Amino acid sequence: MLKVKLKIPFDVTVACSGGVDSMAVLHFLSQRKTMPKVAYMHHGTEHGEEAYAFVKQYCSDNGLELSVGHLSRSKQRDESPEEFWRIQRYAFLHSIPGTVVMAHHLDDNVESWLLGALHGKPSVMPIRNKNVIRPFMMTKKSEFVDWCSRHGVPHVHDKSNDDTKYARNRMRNKIIPEALAINPGLHKVVAKIVAAQYAREAGTEELCSAG
Repeated sequence: MLKVKLKIPFDVTVACSGGVDSMAVLHFLSQRKTMPKVAYMHHGTEHGEEAYAFVKQYCSDNGLELSVGHLSRSKQRDESPEEFWRIQRYAFLHSIPGTVVMAHHLDDNVESWLLGALHGKPSVMPIRNKNVIRPFMMTKKSEFVDWCSRHGVPHVHDKSNDDTKYARNRMRNKIIPEALAINPGLHKVVAKIVAAQYAREAGTEELCSAG
């Protein structure tokens, strides 16, 4: 079940990587009367070209307007690849007129909270970043996977997500399984923090759920 905790305008752009999370959100929002636009950020990697071809074909097949962002500069020596791509990605998304919807979910917030805790600042993702909103942060990743499975939504897998040289991937693939062995209720702990943020910053109750 996809849980929506923030009002989503009808005229929106979905930030879509071609992965299971953003494809589930794109399909979900495509059920409305007004079709969403799509934004794809090309990170200049081998997978980026594969994912771009996939997203481009999906948009063509489904009559969706597609905007594509490209890297505007080279990575600086003091930037990690993750930081560089994030800066470039948000520069592109912030340049898009209107509201941009991202598919960040509860599992992303568990990762962010634990990564922050390791540096003494445990926190979850903000629900807004300028024109970017995150309405699905109470939805677990497994629910996005289930949505795509039940509705036959295609998607691609980024093999770099399995590479544990990146901090978030190490957290996702190595540390979180151990953390869940210690506290199986970890998602509930973080969900309370996320819910409080929605209530505090957006002042909303849960608006809807879709199965």
